[in-house]
Amino acid sequence: MRARLILENGTVFHGRAFGYLKETVGEVVFNTGMTGYQEVLTDPSYYGQIVTMTYPLIGNYGINLDDMQSKGAKVRGFIVREKCDDPSNWRCEFELDTYLKENRILGLEGIDTRALTKIIRNYGTMKGIITLRDLTDSQIKLQLDGFNNNSAVKEVTTKEVQVEDGDGLHIAMMDFGIKQNIIDSFKSRGCKLTIFPADAKAEDVLAVKPDGVFLSNGPGDPKDIPGSIEEIKKIVGKKPITGICLGHQLLALALGGNTEKLKFGHRGANHPVKDMKTGKIMITSQNHGYVVTDEGLPKDVSVTHINMNDNTIEGMRHNKYKIYSIQFHPEACPGPYDTDGIFDEFIDTMNDQGGKLDA
Repeated sequence: MRARLILENGTVFHGRAFGYLKETVGEVVFNTGMTGYQEVLTDPSYYGQIVTMTYPLIGNYGINLDDMQSKGAKVRGFIVREKCDDPSNWRCEFELDTYLKENRILGLEGIDTRALTKIIRNYGTMKGIITLRDLTDSQIKLQLDGFNNNSAVKEVTTKEVQVEDGDGLHIAMMDFGIKQNIIDSFKSRGCKLTIFPADAKAEDVLAVKPDGVFLSNGPGDPKDIPGSIEEIKKIVGKKPITGICLGHQLLALALGGNTEKLKFGHRGANHPVKDMKTGKIMITSQNHGYVVTDEGLPKDVSVTHINMNDNTIEGMRHNKYKIYSIQFHPEACPGPYDTDGIFDEFIDTMNDQGGKLDA
């Protein structure tokens, strides 16, 4: 069935629809990963977004139930140059088209995804509509103006407190859209996890007497959840804190720093990041549209990692409190495992002196 992608700058791409055949609107972004489309589809950080895969063939190893990063797909739409209808992999349980149908996600194939990527890189991330019908200018404007992603975290966070048993450190997690492999990475290190909704109060988080507090990844603008920032402020100085991606940004805001939106974001499994302490360059998995800025960071905060493509901040550490956070995704899924050891650094940050602070 013929379908079109209409960008808010007026650009139109013609292709073929697949998956769940219902019109969709969202923020159009691109991911440069050659593999990992299943993890992309199920990563809560993509909530509200229409994701374009720059690699030309998607779906060739199918979909399995083991690599899901959440319960179901979270994207608003999925764009590929060519989808594979006959996947070949021993782990394959069904193909991409079937999975999108079951998760009510509209796909678009057959467009020039490299051209679309160049437009986003040149003009910045923008809203778009994937439609199977002809729309008037007023209908297009109405849909684009009516879309926002301000409540994204509320839509993807856990609705109630969850507990994962373990014999190691007890970590209180604030779930802003956590990926399953972050949970698995801590569990593989023996940690006990108490997972709280994004709107949890600091007093409830501290009441379980954790060894440390973890702030998860998630979708959208960190400034859309000011209530969470205020609660994080109440935890600073009382427990060790670590964070990934959105959690890193929220932590910076809670410490008095600032964030800003990137022109087209970092999304993919091939982003080079420099560890400022060792000088080592790591290839990382990333998915974010906002970054912590240099301006406003407290003098007690040191930058620990830098993005080698645009020199944006990828990590920070507090010199007084046991606080450590990074912008990229050390749990991979998808992506390389260059940075998996950062989970051990998280553990070290929380484990020192049994989780007690020097200050």
